Amino acid sequence: MEVFAYLIPYGLEWLNLIVRWLHVITGIAWIGASFYFVWLDNSIRPPAAGSELAKKGVSGELWAVHGGGFYNPQKYLVAPAELPKELHWFKWEAYTTWLSGFALLTIAYYFNAQAMMVDKSVADLSSLQAIGVGIGSLVAGWTVYDLLCRSPLGKHDLAFGVVVFALLVVSAYVLTHFLSGRAAYIHVGAMIGTIMVANVLMLIIPGQRKMVSAMAAGGLPDPVHGQRAKQRSVHNNYFTLPVLFIMISNHYAMTYRHDRAWLVLAFIMAAGVFIRHFFNLRHKGCTEWRYPAIGVALLVAVAVAIAPARPVAAPAMPDTAAQFGKVQAIVAQRCVSCHAAAPTQPGFAAAPAGIILENAAQIRQNAEKIYKQAVQLKAMPLANLTNMTDAERAQLGAWFESGAK
Repeated sequence: MEVFAYLIPYGLEWLNLIVRWLHVITGIAWIGASFYFVWLDNSIRPPAAGSELAKKGVSGELWAVHGGGFYNPQKYLVAPAELPKELHWFKWEAYTTWLSGFALLTIAYYFNAQAMMVDKSVADLSSLQAIGVGIGSLVAGWTVYDLLCRSPLGKHDLAFGVVVFALLVVSAYVLTHFLSGRAAYIHVGAMIGTIMVANVLMLIIPGQRKMVSAMAAGGLPDPVHGQRAKQRSVHNNYFTLPVLFIMISNHYAMTYRHDRAWLVLAFIMAAGVFIRHFFNLRHKGCTEWRYPAIGVALLVAVAVAIAPARPVAAPAMPDTAAQFGKVQAIVAQRCVSCHAAAPTQPGFAAAPAGIILENAAQIRQNAEKIYKQAVQLKAMPLANLTNMTDAERAQLGAWFESGAK
């Protein structure tokens, strides 16, 4: 039974690795296709009036060279005169990205909710309650977004964008008051990802199918389906940079461990939107440097605002052996259950980030990491599972600041 109990978290670790790899691969394919088609749509130029292309119903074309070959993509105003025999659908990239992402969310967070989602200093939730909050946010996010799209507001791009951005910020605020900062961030990202894939599943692909069906029946497709699909595709394009940051945010505790983590996320997401807007305009031949400048300014403002306070000079610690003995005792009690060659903390098959703190040499070797994660950011222990006190954090800080002897 003991061997079996050990193999479960080890197996989950491998499952996490494989699903995460799949998620990154399919995410690259999906976002790459999104970037390409927005670039293509903004870069095509209308054919000359009266030309053969114009008579065929082509609204724009582009010549490009890549990989030693010349390409000539064309876009039709509504549809070609005849339905082509082979028609490629861009959908599985989106579906597989979401499915692998939700699987990863389940493996990394839902299977170990007490460690990964619950922060008792924020809200004392059970695992099921935390999971319920997480999944509920995904459903609520898509429902509200879709209703906004279908409302009169959906016809006004700028106002709609501001309202949706406000929706994401409010969601971040609410989630950071129920879940740990790390889990709150990842669920805002999962909410955005759910909106993006639901756009593909519920609007873009069904609209394209209706257009193809109309042509197969010998009729003319209703252009409204293409217009709706285009609107949702543009929304997805602006979501990409914020969601990409959130995908990597778990590596940066300085953001999600801040007292106003929701506001930090809001500024970073806004920076991503401004930078994306710059590229979308540039594809159309309009270079507006103010947009990336605003994005960079927002990131700099966040970096300055959340910078850790300059440490106060540590008091003299003449008895360094006794001081280190206290440090080692704190680490043994609060950290080693995870940071060990064979972790005893449920849900962990290996030490996080490969950091082992079982002896004096290992503690001294990782002194700066201990100081940063446990004292400055208070990101460790994860969700403070082992109840490290502020006094213990201060003891670790005094040891490091006096030279980590």
